[in-house]
Amino acid sequence: MKKILLIEDDMIVRENVYELISLVGYDVEVAENGMVGVAKAKSFKPDLIICDVMMPELDGYGVLYVLSQNPETATIPFIFLTAKSEKDDFRKGMELGADDYLFKPFESTELINAIEGRLKKNELLKKHFSPSGEGLESFLQEAKKMVTLNDIKEKSDLYRYSSKEYVYKEGEWANFVYFIQRGRVKTYKYNNEGKEYITSVFNEGQFFGFQPILEDRPYDEIAEVLEDTQLIKITKEDFLTLIYENREVAQQFMKMISMSLSSKEEDLMLMAYSSVRKRVSKKLQELLQDKDEITLLRTDLAKLTGTTKESLTRTLTEFKNSDIIKTEGKKIILIDRQKLQKMDMIW
Repeated sequence: MKKILLIEDDMIVRENVYELISLVGYDVEVAENGMVGVAKAKSFKPDLIICDVMMPELDGYGVLYVLSQNPETATIPFIFLTAKSEKDDFRKGMELGADDYLFKPFESTELINAIEGRLKKNELLKKHFSPSGEGLESFLQEAKKMVTLNDIKEKSDLYRYSSKEYVYKEGEWANFVYFIQRGRVKTYKYNNEGKEYITSVFNEGQFFGFQPILEDRPYDEIAEVLEDTQLIKITKEDFLTLIYENREVAQQFMKMISMSLSSKEEDLMLMAYSSVRKRVSKKLQELLQDKDEITLLRTDLAKLTGTTKESLTRTLTEFKNSDIIKTEGKKIILIDRQKLQKMDMIW
């Protein structure tokens, strides 16, 4: 049974709404003012909150703001009830993150439809979307239902890039978020001495290029394809609309990209505190994943692991002598994945 928290200071309205939504079959908890409502939201853990705007102690805007600061309550669907219909008040509520707005007096069916609609949309966005092209397409389709936008394309465009081809260059304005359908992409910069250093390598199923769009700035690094690659491109307009128009969409997208951010942080820690052997082992595991071989220049792999080409060569030779890998030119072929994983235990 879905749980609904009703926050309303008017006793008659509170009792009428309570009776209506209880009869429909929801488990309803009530609060007579904003302060009580905030406390009950944390303890009752409702699936949806209905809240009056004008209340003593703490108004509806304050309730929404307080709950939005708590990770446990920030994504609960929120419907405002108010007798005020001024445009500015409506905009204020939506900017704070309200999901719907009903003006008093309202019809019983209007309220029930709003509740059912918000609960249904919230359930859709709780679905798990896999880190793949199909998962991305499913996410976009569900997100489109949530925000009801005409300008979200039926399907994002797929682009093919050849090895060594640039996706974007430093200084270019950010206009797309990229998702790797197939292949690999590296991002890198040049230091003051003109030497290239790699900032990240993105593999199949990962996003990149979103941070400059969120910060409204040009790219501060170069993105180059490491092998023949297929990229799904999401326009800046579509991406920002998805993120800012709906809290649940934003949360779901952030979950989808959090893996790449965590991986980048782990790489930095690895470079700072781990041995060359451990860094090379970790990076090879990441690059190989479900593959049995990769093609990569030794200079690029050295930059990825934060070591010199000479130290990398010695480590790869050690791995070959231990029958972990073998090499054929630029190609690194995995022989024993278990042995490679065990190298993580050696500092």
